[in-house]
Amino acid sequence: MTVTEQLSALSSILTHSDLHSLFQPIVSLSDRRILGYEALTRGPSNSALHSPVSLFAVARQAGRLSELELACRESACRRFSQQKLEGKLFLNISPESLLEASHPPGRTLQLLQRYGIPPNQVVIELTEQTPTDDFGLLYNALHHYRDMGFSIALDDLGAGYSSLRLWSELRPDYVKIDRHFIDGIHQDAVKREFVGSMLQIAKASRALVIAEGIELQEELSVLIDMGVELVQGYLLCRPQETPPRDARALLPKIDPAAATLAEEGSDLTALLNELPAVIQTTPTATVLEAFRKQANLNSLAVLDEQQQPIGIVHRHSLSDVLLQPFATELYARKPISRLMSDDFLAVELSQSLQQVSRLITSRARQRIEEDFIIMHNGVYLGLGRVIDVLKLITELKIQQARYANPLTLLPGNVPIQQCLTRLLQQGRESMICYVDIDSFKPFNDLYGYGRGDEVLLCLAQCLNDRIDPSRDFVGHIGGDDFLMVLSSEDWRKRLNLLLEDFQNQCRRFYRAEHLEAGCFIALNRQGQRQEFALLSLSIGVVHLHAQVCSTLDASQLAELASQAKHHAKDVVGASIHVIDTLEADVMAALNQAISAS
Repeated sequence: MTVTEQLSALSSILTHSDLHSLFQPIVSLSDRRILGYEALTRGPSNSALHSPVSLFAVARQAGRLSELELACRESACRRFSQQKLEGKLFLNISPESLLEASHPPGRTLQLLQRYGIPPNQVVIELTEQTPTDDFGLLYNALHHYRDMGFSIALDDLGAGYSSLRLWSELRPDYVKIDRHFIDGIHQDAVKREFVGSMLQIAKASRALVIAEGIELQEELSVLIDMGVELVQGYLLCRPQETPPRDARALLPKIDPAAATLAEEGSDLTALLNELPAVIQTTPTATVLEAFRKQANLNSLAVLDEQQQPIGIVHRHSLSDVLLQPFATELYARKPISRLMSDDFLAVELSQSLQQVSRLITSRARQRIEEDFIIMHNGVYLGLGRVIDVLKLITELKIQQARYANPLTLLPGNVPIQQCLTRLLQQGRESMICYVDIDSFKPFNDLYGYGRGDEVLLCLAQCLNDRIDPSRDFVGHIGGDDFLMVLSSEDWRKRLNLLLEDFQNQCRRFYRAEHLEAGCFIALNRQGQRQEFALLSLSIGVVHLHAQVCSTLDASQLAELASQAKHHAKDVVGASIHVIDTLEADVMAALNQAISAS
């Protein structure tokens, strides 16, 4: 398509408003509802400008970007209003169009008034495609939107030329993490560090984080574990002209066993208080009477006809409203839905204590005396108290500190035993990896215990870099013995990378002459001088199959891993030895051991 043909096609599209608006849901994980929809634009399906990339590129070259964006906004507002979609409408606007002298002020507000959409329901999503130098003008333009009641979102955080400065100076209400940092986050420790840093900055600036571009369940599991509350991506829903309205149908079922293998406590049963709830049509006077009769009742969940939570009433909030003059007479017969709060935290029973703790601390508005809702598959079960979460987390951290290895701070023998027990109870196929350092004792004797500790810390970091934190486990048995549990299919690739990474990382610990020679001389266990190869890893692996989990206990599984490690040690240099629990001789040995016990 020539440039002339592209410009002609663009003119035709703008003249006939031949644009299609699609909507992609943004889902709140904490209360399993749709926060809102991002409006996305496509050109005519039979046109070379159907793709938004081509469409906006041609408009930018033709100097008609502002005109195209206004047409997109008009189409999005019209379709959003026609479908009576609930939640917020996220509208994309580029900084360069805002800064154009020809950009007509007030047009967005006029559109909203025409289609009956209140400004506080709209989020202006700033998309950065080109460098933005005029921060002062952009700051004024966005605050003009804020003054009219709009919220502000910063898109593609981390991808643009100046997005961090925009975040610092514009203080958006929402920040969207660029999908580059989400893609493969379950396999990339560096990406997890980046996202963790963004979450900390967002918490300090009171912004809500939206993770976009989620395509894999493993990515979602990691983001949930990190405390991300708002998510968007193909895994949940592709952009559609008529988008879904129920978030519960969009969220894939996260295997709680896979998501909490390394965490103590598999669900929230210990936090559950099976307290009554009220339906949304319950008169306010009835709710007030329930609080009066039960002095220890702090909150009541409000449910719809399907027993799914739609709000919550807190004692202190209700009291504050009803203390106003004539408020009791005004609201007594009105349904409680008029006074309930729809800004509540709702979590699934299968979520872990750590996940709930992260959700609570990420909510700037969560007060310690306010309860949260606990559900099972979206249906109300009862309430949990924030103070109970804090108490249990404190107790857990004390227990973890008591049982952690003092050098590496990795879980020690008690948590390792608990992990293996949970693994067998869950009946999960996994790889149990016993990791041992070759030549470590003579290295320690020659270089000293301080340098030896540095090697152990180095290995601990290498191990952490090779696990998926949403489903794997790493612990420190003692000395130079470590244990990993891997659940992903690429476990062998991970272990090979571990062998290579450890040997490369250890190069900094040797003297130049030992590095050059590829070996060192030290005393062996008999007190004689001996040549030893440079440090490497021997890894014994037990391939645990689900069908044999019921025939084993944790100590037998650990013994099998130890046997596999000894076989690996028989090989000179870095090695991996695998014992498969489905092999006939292994099963026979297991059965013999069980009969003898």
